[in-house]
Amino acid sequence: MLRRLTKQIFLSALLMSVFAVSAQAKEIKETFNGLTINANVVMAEGKTFADEVVLFTHGTLTHNGRETYSAIQELLAENGISSIAPNLSLGINDRHGEYDCNNFQTHKHDDAMLEIDFWVNWLKSQGAQSITLMGHSRGGNQTAWYSVENDSDMIKNVVLIAPQTWSNAAEQKDYQKKYNVPLEPILNSAQKLVKAGKGDTKLENINFIYCKDTSATAEAFVSYYRADERMDTPTLLKKAVKPTLVIIGSADNVVADLTDKMTKVNNDQVSQYIVEDSDHFFLDLFSEELVEAAVEFIRQ
Repeated sequence: MLRRLTKQIFLSALLMSVFAVSAQAKEIKETFNGLTINANVVMAEGKTFADEVVLFTHGTLTHNGRETYSAIQELLAENGISSIAPNLSLGINDRHGEYDCNNFQTHKHDDAMLEIDFWVNWLKSQGAQSITLMGHSRGGNQTAWYSVENDSDMIKNVVLIAPQTWSNAAEQKDYQKKYNVPLEPILNSAQKLVKAGKGDTKLENINFIYCKDTSATAEAFVSYYRADERMDTPTLLKKAVKPTLVIIGSADNVVADLTDKMTKVNNDQVSQYIVEDSDHFFLDLFSEELVEAAVEFIRQ
C-alpha cells in the first residue's frame, strides 16, 4: 500500500512538473524538399540552443507526440537539457499523428537520414554547438546510420533507445508470419523495377511495414526490405565514431535479440544500459530511468 501511494505521489509530482515545462514547448515548421516539415521543441528553463541540445528521431510510421517521446522531452527539460523532436515527413506535407496506411507510400528508410541532417543544420543555424543524437526503434537505427556515415564536430554523442535489429532470414520469416505470403518474390520484382529505372512504379495491394493491403512505390519497398546489414544497428555500431549509449529494455520483445547482438560489438565508443522490466516503449517510471541514464551519459 505504501509503495503504491509513493508511486502515486511521484506520478502526481511528475505531472505537475511536466505541466510547468510544457509551457515552454512549441512547434516549429520549416520547408524541406518541397514539403512543410514540423518539429516539437522543448526548451529547458534558462537555456538556449547554444547549450546542450538533443535531436530525437521517432520510430516506424509513428510521430513525435507519442507518450514515450513526449515524456522523454519533458524529462530532459526537467534535467536542464533542451530537445527537438521532428515528425519525419514520410512524404506527407506537415505530417502529424500516426501514419495513415491508406496513403500511397513513397517514403524510404533512407529519407530519415536526410531529414536528420536538415535538423542538424537547422540547429547549427540557431546557434547550437553540441548536439546529442537520440532515436528510438527504427529511429534508433536511422540515427546510428547517420552518425556513422555523417561524422561532424557538431555531434557530441549518440543515444539509441531499443534500436532496430535486422537479419535477412528474420525479415523473411517475419513477413511470412505477419502476412502469410512470402517476401522474396515481391522484393525481387520490386528490385527489377528499380534496376530498370522504374522505381516510381506503384505496387498495389501489397503488405508494407505495418500496413496491410496498401500501395507503395517499388523504390520504397526495396528501401525497407532490401538485404542491407546497415539495417542492423549492432552491426553499424562496430563502426561507431562517436560515444554511443544503447539503452535496452530487459522485457523488450520487439528487438528481443538486441542484448545478444550487442555482445558482438567490440568498440570502445559504445556502451549500454539496461532498464530492468521495461518493454519496447519505456512508459511511466521507465521513462525516468531512461532519461537519468541518458543525462548522465550526455554530461560525462
